[in-house]
Amino acid sequence: MSYVIAAPEWVTAAAGDLAGIGTTISAANAAALFPTTGVLAAGADEVSAAIAALFGIHAQSYQALSAHAADFHSQFVRMMTGGADAYAAAEATNVEQALLNAINAPTQALFNRPLIGNGANGVDGTGEAGRPGGILLGDGGNGGSGGIGQNGGAGGAAGLFGNGGSGGRGGNNPAGDAGSGGLGAGGGLLWGNAGSGGAGGTSNTATAGNGANGGSAGLFGNGGAGGASGLSFATAGGSGGSGGNGGLLHGNGGNAGGSLSGVGYGGAGGNAYLFGDGGDGGVGTPGGVAGRAGLLTGDGGNGGNGLPGAKGGFLWGDGGNGGSSISAAVAPGAGGHAGLFGNGGAGGAGLAQAGADGGSGGWLFGNGGAGGAGGNNVGTNPGFAGGNGGNAGLYGNGGAGGTGGFGGMLGNGGTGGNGGRGGIIGDGGRGGDGGPAFGTTVAIGGNGGNAQFIGNGGAGGNGTNGGAGGSGGTGGLLVGTNGAPGQG
Repeated sequence: MSYVIAAPEWVTAAAGDLAGIGTTISAANAAALFPTTGVLAAGADEVSAAIAALFGIHAQSYQALSAHAADFHSQFVRMMTGGADAYAAAEATNVEQALLNAINAPTQALFNRPLIGNGANGVDGTGEAGRPGGILLGDGGNGGSGGIGQNGGAGGAAGLFGNGGSGGRGGNNPAGDAGSGGLGAGGGLLWGNAGSGGAGGTSNTATAGNGANGGSAGLFGNGGAGGASGLSFATAGGSGGSGGNGGLLHGNGGNAGGSLSGVGYGGAGGNAYLFGDGGDGGVGTPGGVAGRAGLLTGDGGNGGNGLPGAKGGFLWGDGGNGGSSISAAVAPGAGGHAGLFGNGGAGGAGLAQAGADGGSGGWLFGNGGAGGAGGNNVGTNPGFAGGNGGNAGLYGNGGAGGTGGFGGMLGNGGTGGNGGRGGIIGDGGRGGDGGPAFGTTVAIGGNGGNAQFIGNGGAGGNGTNGGAGGSGGTGGLLVGTNGAPGQG
């Protein structure tokens, strides 16, 4: 045991006294500079001049030595001041920790949980859950990763204010089933973001682990993201976890986790409630459902593969984009519609199907979403058509039509999608171009969208290899010109 003690206030006072001494000595040295370095010779003879020069050299040496001493003195004062500050900070920390321990003691004894403070993280490689945060204030700890084939630990819960802990990653397993991720914890009841779900583990010979769901927020906060699935080199991959829901009053839904192999199911995006964006659906076959936007404002989530984008919020919000196709068995999803104000979402692109249509723009103001590109084909089969552009609301432009897909070596290119209709004030959307064609095959362009009262018609899409171009859209009844036809 050390019996050495330190009083920070005494050390600070001593440092101040030393600084004053240094200032006094420096002032005296400065006052002696010119009288000692500028000594005049007593006479015109060489001896007097040599004596005066000797005094001058001695004075200059003294001033140089004094400068070094002043520098050392200044450093010593700074060291003493820094030491005093360090002692004071340590004492303050000890007092704060002692006070915090006293505050936390009752709840720790009754509920095995502090009143204020962050929870500890779970140990990696054990699948241990994260410890909960303080009942009043504190973040939950993150779950530990799983061991071989073991599930990851769940995240620790938050209190009234704080963020939920993220789930741990599932353990990999080279010779068996992999572990799934740990669940993300919810955010604080009043405020705080939720934790993300843990990712699934990878297996070489058996089933991959699933991604875990993200936690949901309380009143204010964002939902946690869902965990991605693991990979399997022997079977289909696992499924992605769903995103958590946003706060009841405000907050975005969490994005879903996807299936890394693209074969398992994608998780669903988290929903918002009053204000907030919906989470995106995860990648998979099929993909995950898009999260719903807030009832009043917010953007709809993007759909996972083959699923439509979600609608925007009622007052304001863009529609989500539709999910593209990654399989011949799953068609692309349409773009989501906007609310009163906002743009429609784009339609998903086809793989071996036609592109999906874009979503409609806001009822009062907003542009229509673009149509998705058509899928490609082989042999004598034609390419697939592009999706149609979405229509505008009262004010806004129609969405552009999607481009047609590639035809086979002896098949026509896909027809371009039609442009969407413009608003009462707004231009029609451009028609999509026909898909590329080879040899003597052709492709037809999509028609341009019509304007209504004030606005120009959309241009027609171009055809390919002599295929007909699309017709231009009609201009507005009051003001506007017709759209140019597409080139053949």
